[in-house]
Amino acid sequence: MLRVYKIYPHGFASNSYIVTADGKTCAVIDCAQESVWAECVNLGLRPEGVLLTHGHYDHIGGCAKFSANGVPVYASREEAANMFTPEYVAIGYPVKPFPVQETEGGCTLCVAGINFNVISTPGHTSGGVCYLAEDCLFTGDTLFCESIGRTDLPTGSASAIIKSVKKLFALPGDYKVYCGHEEDTTLSHERENNPFVRG
Repeated sequence: MLRVYKIYPHGFASNSYIVTADGKTCAVIDCAQESVWAECVNLGLRPEGVLLTHGHYDHIGGCAKFSANGVPVYASREEAANMFTPEYVAIGYPVKPFPVQETEGGCTLCVAGINFNVISTPGHTSGGVCYLAEDCLFTGDTLFCESIGRTDLPTGSASAIIKSVKKLFALPGDYKVYCGHEEDTTLSHERENNPFVRG
């Protein structure tokens, strides 16, 4: 059974999540700030990978700290190509560059003994992905509690995000949904109550 620690940002940034199966090692989803490293240390967990849902500054601000300590950072091939371009950098504050290991939808990443299924979910960005592990779905800025991500930033697409959310709604069963901003939800709640996309 997975244990998920939600790390709220200081100031404007995304939620980050520390995920462990064994109480010793962990994966980090969307490392928004360097303080996430200290949170891992405080929990007594050794990070073995950072998984990015997309490459916007407010989701990647702490990645260089992890990379400098030998922790690999994963993102989709398209986001890896986009995240340090002038278009992405112009959105917010500058982020120290770091190496990125590429993945793609349909792959499975095993990090800290946890299998994360990578789901391609373009819309908020063209290379956005979500991660599914056991009963947990990490949606970044694709799906929020009774909302969806904005699509007016570089590589965003309103039609694509609707298709991506419908893809998530089509997953069998129910999942805890850990969002990039604001509060968590469940997939069953969103299927019934999301005013932007109905299941």
